[in-house]
Amino acid sequence: MQWEVVIGLETHVQLKTRTKIFSGASIAFGMEPNTQADAVSTALPGVLPVLNREAVQCAIRFGLAINAEIGRRSVFSRKNYFYPDLPKGYQISQFELPVVGRGRVAVQVPSTSSGQAYEKVINITRAHLEEDAGKSLHADFHGMTGIDLNRAGTPLLEIVTEPDMRSAAEAVAYARQLHELVQWIDICDGNMQEGSFRCDVNVSVRKLGSDKLGTRREIKNLNSFKFMQQAIEYETRWQIETLEDGGSIHQATVLFNPDTGETRAMRSKEEANDYRYFPDPDLLPLEILDTDIEAVRANMPELPLAMKARFEQEYGLPAHDASSVTASRGMANYFVAAVSALGGTHSKDAAKLIANWVMGAVAAKLNEEGRDITASPVSSQQLAGLLGRILDQTISGKMAKEVFEAMWAGEGTADAIIEQRGLKQVSDIGAIEAIVDGVLAANAGMVAEYRAGKEKAFNGLVGQCMKASRGQANPAQVNDILKQKLAG
Repeated sequence: MQWEVVIGLETHVQLKTRTKIFSGASIAFGMEPNTQADAVSTALPGVLPVLNREAVQCAIRFGLAINAEIGRRSVFSRKNYFYPDLPKGYQISQFELPVVGRGRVAVQVPSTSSGQAYEKVINITRAHLEEDAGKSLHADFHGMTGIDLNRAGTPLLEIVTEPDMRSAAEAVAYARQLHELVQWIDICDGNMQEGSFRCDVNVSVRKLGSDKLGTRREIKNLNSFKFMQQAIEYETRWQIETLEDGGSIHQATVLFNPDTGETRAMRSKEEANDYRYFPDPDLLPLEILDTDIEAVRANMPELPLAMKARFEQEYGLPAHDASSVTASRGMANYFVAAVSALGGTHSKDAAKLIANWVMGAVAAKLNEEGRDITASPVSSQQLAGLLGRILDQTISGKMAKEVFEAMWAGEGTADAIIEQRGLKQVSDIGAIEAIVDGVLAANAGMVAEYRAGKEKAFNGLVGQCMKASRGQANPAQVNDILKQKLAG
């Protein structure tokens, strides 16, 4: 029997505000436990919540980025449940009237061994504002649990999709793109290790071709794309095997253990009515005016798709290159700054050269060292300086790789390294002719092979010329002069 997996995501995005969503307490990460647990977030008697305007503006910004409906009137509700890290006994969230309604995100699903890359449109059901809970600490308390309420009241935007994804690859592609988008529009720092971006994944399976959804299990708090992939794949296999063995799936909340690669049930899954939502009597409905939306729109950055189209038009980049250099806002800024440092658009060839290096050597070193492009040891201006020396034929592309490695190691600018290492390319025609003449005289056998029709012999002669010049001869000139002399 063939099965189909059905996946939907709920993503908790911590918003980049200075203070909590309903109070003026700090949300700085890593502070001593409970030093940021203020009177509002700990629900001391007589205190009242006051909505943070910055959080609302972040939500509007996200809604505009995905072309979603912005709720002109939204309501905060109390979501009632008991847990030790929830001091009020309820969480302030949104239920029936969220601040962001339906929208969509188009994602590029990468190619796999079983298929080509393709685009997938993921529909967003809603995105609503809410406060975070505190954190339970188990490691240092010898059989007891400690409670840190620093996170209580931290502003979150919970982004909920339709069950549109049909594979772990699609879910991860969506999560990655959402992760980049919320950083691009500057509403979240995206730090998954610190809990700024956390995903809950709803997984169910059904017979292929069926329209009826299966029973879902929710995998909670995945803060790694690798773990998300593993968790979905394991959960999918487990559900299919359970059904094929005659068992049944029960709705549940499950946790993923990265050490074993397995999911395990934590508790039965609650439904909305279990939380007894009702409008919070301490908070008035949120009214958003057209002027509020337009004020946010006026400060929106250029979005990735628009920037990609502009790069194709303005710089003549192929679609693949334009997509790659706009994969993150940091990378796009780096590319633009390098082009600018090289003298505006300079030429479409120059822009293409920069894109090649950003996607190639720069990206490879960043991946190797686990760095973000904003922490690159070679700045965009320094890269432009290096590539300028390729364009003016001071060095060859092969030499440039050696110079780049030295720049990455902190040995100085491209010009300084070229000078120190004596890497300046030889472009003097007379000097190159002398090198070619010497090579032809010393390799009569290879010359005879070439003239007998063996094209590979030509490459051998080029290699000998480059070796004789210690790699400093201009390769294009070597080829031209060598062809002229062999034809003579």
